[in-house]
Amino acid sequence: MSPVNPLRHLARLTFVAFLLTFIASRTLVILIMARKMPDLFLHLGGTHVHHLNYGIFLLSAVAGVLLFAPLNQAQRSFCALIYGVSMALTFDEFGMWLHLGGSYWQRASFDAVVVILSTLGLLAFAPRWRRLRAHHFAVGAAMLLIVASFCMLLIKSLSHANDKLTPRLIEMEKSGPE
Repeated sequence: MSPVNPLRHLARLTFVAFLLTFIASRTLVILIMARKMPDLFLHLGGTHVHHLNYGIFLLSAVAGVLLFAPLNQAQRSFCALIYGVSMALTFDEFGMWLHLGGSYWQRASFDAVVVILSTLGLLAFAPRWRRLRAHHFAVGAAMLLIVASFCMLLIKSLSHANDKLTPRLIEMEKSGPE
């Protein structure tokens, strides 16, 4: 087995950090809104500071470090982890970028996270181009059809779930901590 390409390793670290942070942030918000855990939200002068702001500051810091500091591989790996965390914090509230003042539970946020995870997953785990053979394309085409079919079914079920769950989540958000 050949050693992992350093860029693929960084993409895998980013992917894992992004996925775990997204899951953690959604879980914490649900638990706080359901009053199953204390209000951990930061409030400054009566304003709720959303976690996308933490992500923006972390993204800015990682960009500055990557631009201006010479880094070894361990430091680059740490930056990849922080990058994944900050991207998840930021894109978890992507719907709020589009509709300022809207609900946290907007479908656009979830869709943005799926697109980013898919892209990171391809960068991290897809086979290298020079190793692709004819049978890879045949399997890829079959998988594309299967995934497209699955996506159509998933979109229908998510739409149904969205119709059922969103009103309950928005009500929980309204009655939860400010």
